[in-house]
Amino acid sequence: MRVLLIGANGYIGRFVADRLLADPAVQLTALGRGDDADVRFDLATGSPGALTRFLDAVHPGVVVNCAGATRGGARELTRHNTVAVATVCEALRRSGCGARLVQVGCSAEYGPSQPGSSTAEDAVPRPGGPYGVSKLAATELVLGSGLDAVVLRVFSPAGPGTPAGSPLGRLAEAMRRAMQSGDGELRLGGLGAQRDFVDVRDVARAVHAASLSAAQGVINIGSGRAVRLRDAAATLARVAGYGGALHELDGPPGALRPTIGHPRTESLGHRVDALGHHRSDALGHHRPDPLQNRGERTDPEHATPAPYPDGCGSWQQADVRTARDRLGWRPRIALEESLADIWMEAACRI
Repeated sequence: MRVLLIGANGYIGRFVADRLLADPAVQLTALGRGDDADVRFDLATGSPGALTRFLDAVHPGVVVNCAGATRGGARELTRHNTVAVATVCEALRRSGCGARLVQVGCSAEYGPSQPGSSTAEDAVPRPGGPYGVSKLAATELVLGSGLDAVVLRVFSPAGPGTPAGSPLGRLAEAMRRAMQSGDGELRLGGLGAQRDFVDVRDVARAVHAASLSAAQGVINIGSGRAVRLRDAAATLARVAGYGGALHELDGPPGALRPTIGHPRTESLGHRVDALGHHRSDALGHHRPDPLQNRGERTDPEHATPAPYPDGCGSWQQADVRTARDRLGWRPRIALEESLADIWMEAACRI
């Protein structure tokens, strides 16, 4: 089976590539913007006609699209997440290869959910930010293309390779800096959100299964269990061997409370925020806390925790029955193992 993988160098794409290369029945070709791609092509600026000519030459049976942008303004997100997918769909319609399309979507397309609920594929999407809107538009393009296509709506991916700028990546980096500096306290904000974390290697297994299946439409890929970010922080502290106190900034003014670890006095070290930035420098000058709104006071009693950055509110949990029934897929890797791998990479940074 010839598979064309778009976005093989991305966070999810790297693991999808490894999974597909491990299948002896797959002949893989990587298309992307980097020099190490088999074929260099920029979906955001390239024409559907040029991509069609390549598809006709390679004649893949499956096209997997893991490419996209998670950061940037609305224009950049639209270009890389929506226009790029429109190019793929149009090229596939023009091509004679008849390839199946596996599009990697995102749970941010759903937007906020009712706490305690599990979001199924028939939920009405209400994305809460430009990223979710750009990904939802891509999904609608795929579903309306008339192609043999499936969209995997991936919930919160975790595990090795987790970007340092993601919430779990920032937690690990903050803990690494605290341990490296001997700081006995870590002040964390935005820990009240609950998310459905799924290991990126399980996501790659789902993409592989979707490539081989005949399933169409939207399929959720998650663990089926929401985890509070503060509980993930506690697990991360345990696997890292961090014995300091984790203070949570969430809650009403004055409600700062130690939630994990043992109370320490200020003399045990200067504070570190959730991004790992020291709250004072070597000269004792105050440095702004990036978790606070600009222009507001940054002392703990007036702390304003940053929201979880996906525009999905306080809660998300996937209903994963469709993945089980139509792909034969279930998550295998526990969150503790994912966090241990995140920590291993953070601890190795110089």
